[in-house]
Amino acid sequence: MSRIGNQPVSVPSGVTVHQTPGSLVVKGPRGELTLNVPDGISVSHKGEVLVVARKGDHRFLRGAHGAFRAHAQNAITGVNNGWSKTLELSGVGFRASLSGSDLVLTVGFSHPVTIKPPAGITFTMNEGKIVASGIDRHTVGQIAADIRSVKPPEPYKGKGIKYVGEHVRKKAGKAKAVGGAPGAK
Repeated sequence: MSRIGNQPVSVPSGVTVHQTPGSLVVKGPRGELTLNVPDGISVSHKGEVLVVARKGDHRFLRGAHGAFRAHAQNAITGVNNGWSKTLELSGVGFRASLSGSDLVLTVGFSHPVTIKPPAGITFTMNEGKIVASGIDRHTVGQIAADIRSVKPPEPYKGKGIKYVGEHVRKKAGKAKAVGGAPGAK
């Protein structure tokens, strides 16, 4: 039983869902996404509701049922409202800037790091924060993870690139952990 898969997906006005053999095409004011429908999963569009059902009770189908329903919901939300992830830089001299559509990071390396956005993703700078936005939730999350992986926050001072709202667990330094004065003996 998939509790998520059994829930219907509401389709807001302005969003159209078209089914072709093996795929589901979602169009909205922000763009268009195509989802591949797994074998054994059926999709029916009834008015303003999308219903996802499975044709059997195999283990794969039970997992694919809820997963595909979640992907369909994310696609509908993406073409209607869009998705975004916000990252912040913390560290002395750490900077981010835009060069055309590319993101240029200066984060303590001997060279600036340039990140090119994939198709459908846009970068914006907002009060020193980096905002990656687009209609595909997976791509937005992946590019945000790629940006964070350039300089992840380190556990001693917390310097690096982190998501807004992310809590970085701090470690005690060597001198504080031992309880003695810093330096060699």
